[in-house]
Amino acid sequence: MRTTVKDVGQTIRDAMRALETANPDRLDGIFGGAPWTNKSRLPDATLRNLLEHFSKHTLSLAHVPEDELGVGYEFLIKKFADDSGHTAQEFYTNRTVVHLMVQMLDPQAGDSVYDPTCGTGGMLISTIDQVKRNGCEYRTLRLYGQERNHMTAAIARMNLVLHGLEDFAIARGDTLDRPAFTDRDSLRTFDIVLANPPYSIKQWNRDAWQSDAWGRNFLGTPPQGRADYAFFQHILRSMHPQTGRCAILFPHGVLFRKEEADMRRSLVESDLVECVLGLGSNLFYNSPMEACVVICRSRKVEARQGRVLFIDAVNEVARERAQSFLKPAHQARILNAYHTFADDIGFAHSASLEEIAAQDYSLSIRLFVKHTLNGNGQPTADRVSLPTLWAEWEQSGRAFWQEMDDLVEMLDGLVEEEASNE
Repeated sequence: MRTTVKDVGQTIRDAMRALETANPDRLDGIFGGAPWTNKSRLPDATLRNLLEHFSKHTLSLAHVPEDELGVGYEFLIKKFADDSGHTAQEFYTNRTVVHLMVQMLDPQAGDSVYDPTCGTGGMLISTIDQVKRNGCEYRTLRLYGQERNHMTAAIARMNLVLHGLEDFAIARGDTLDRPAFTDRDSLRTFDIVLANPPYSIKQWNRDAWQSDAWGRNFLGTPPQGRADYAFFQHILRSMHPQTGRCAILFPHGVLFRKEEADMRRSLVESDLVECVLGLGSNLFYNSPMEACVVICRSRKVEARQGRVLFIDAVNEVARERAQSFLKPAHQARILNAYHTFADDIGFAHSASLEEIAAQDYSLSIRLFVKHTLNGNGQPTADRVSLPTLWAEWEQSGRAFWQEMDDLVEMLDGLVEEEASNE
């Protein structure tokens, strides 16, 4: 490329296509369709200068400090997410939230890790970082992901390559329609599943789900306008029956929506749910919606069996400009509550399955984490401070707006359905 004088863009494009062809498993589609041959935008002189500039450096994993290329790539992905408006959430999840989810699942060297909606691979990368922080050998991790978008899947593969990983597989395709990782007539299972599924997608094959060939409809069939519990069941079926654990980032609606009540009851009764964590607003890109993380385990430790920990961490958040994030102190408090698995008035409550059943199997955090209790552990209004009353008022307002958001989405779905029928 450096010896080319004319049509430099064509030479670059040919070289990139040759690299993709020679490395189909890793690089297929990675370079996209950039307009290298558009001389009005990329004249030969500019491209020659660019090539000479980069030719001064040996850009390889062996010639840069550990992780530098990977960190740089992650920076560019985030920059693209910040600049791309409302579509950013489709492929980029708030990294401070991902870091917290990974810490809660505690990945170990040799674990298999799976993300069924992997985007650019950020959750998989975060497991690598956590194992490194623990002083263990991260190269023994086995990483798997599936992504519907062709270009985003290619970015994920390049992301893992630049982080020095070799034992990974990123598949393209629709996870609900055609799961890529199977073992004969069942889904392949993994030690860890991490996911931020697309929220309440309406275009999915509900009819096929009712007789799903992989047995993923064990809780039931979700409504057409909300595929959240389809992804949820896929994830649960993808957990290893002994060592499996998962962390899923959801909006709060999955915890209490009436149209999913029967599935939620079956979920609770299966005793797979270990923790329901409520987070603050603006942790999704370009959305004020509050987020929650649901932690499940195939086999809970004996002390946690028959119980679910609810954590209300809505105030454990920092804001910078329009974006929220979790500081290390926020993450530490949440992790301490999770590991302790005990009541902390106004912040956490370990609820029995009987308590949840008494609330019609709703997993809404506000039903279980009480902010004002007397000596008998009962709600009271006696001698309550103004800050406490204000917090309770905000709590009730949050519940109201969460339910209003749910109602508006349901009405939007009815309007769309009626329009399509016409």
